[in-house]
Amino acid sequence: MIDLLVRNAPLIAKGLLITCETSVLIIFFGTLIGIIGGISLLYGPLPLRILFRVYVDTIRGIPLLVSIFAIFYGLPTLGAQISPFAAAILALSVFGGAHISEIVRGAVDSIPQGQTEAAKAIGLTFFKRLRYVIFPQSLARMIPPWTNTAVELVKGSSLLALVSIVDLLYSTEQIAARTRQPILFYGVAAVLYFIINYAISAAGQRLEKKFSY
Repeated sequence: MIDLLVRNAPLIAKGLLITCETSVLIIFFGTLIGIIGGISLLYGPLPLRILFRVYVDTIRGIPLLVSIFAIFYGLPTLGAQISPFAAAILALSVFGGAHISEIVRGAVDSIPQGQTEAAKAIGLTFFKRLRYVIFPQSLARMIPPWTNTAVELVKGSSLLALVSIVDLLYSTEQIAARTRQPILFYGVAAVLYFIINYAISAAGQRLEKKFSY
């Protein structure tokens, strides 16, 4: 058993690296889209609010796998040349951005209106009100649901194996089929996914405590 693990460790490590890289990128871009979307839903002009509302409601109502297939197979048929890896990052970022948009919108909207009025009274511009008054107060409310979404995105990244991205799950499938030891290697994959998600959850809890007051 140990010998099997040692021999296949490089392929597992390669898949783990791809999973970590993918997770970092989709969490980053999903959060960026979510911040823009959440602020637009609250403060954007009417056409922009409608656009983001349609985007958020549509993506949240579609299974992640459908979104991945739609982008992976749909964009090339429209003439867009995109690599499988880029298509996967795009699909998961768009999915995560829709969920995080609602998180940002809800957290920012929960700040009492009096805070905004007080910031206006001392002459702060819109962006300064967001930066110095609204966002610092809403961060503690955003972090718990954002952490849950980040964990779901990491777990959702395992679906990339279905479009031949050599991530942790895809590597595990290859090894398990070759060695005929599925319990052993899927068990290893489960432990590695748990470690990644536990690290995200622990970091989220620390950030929540830091920004709570």
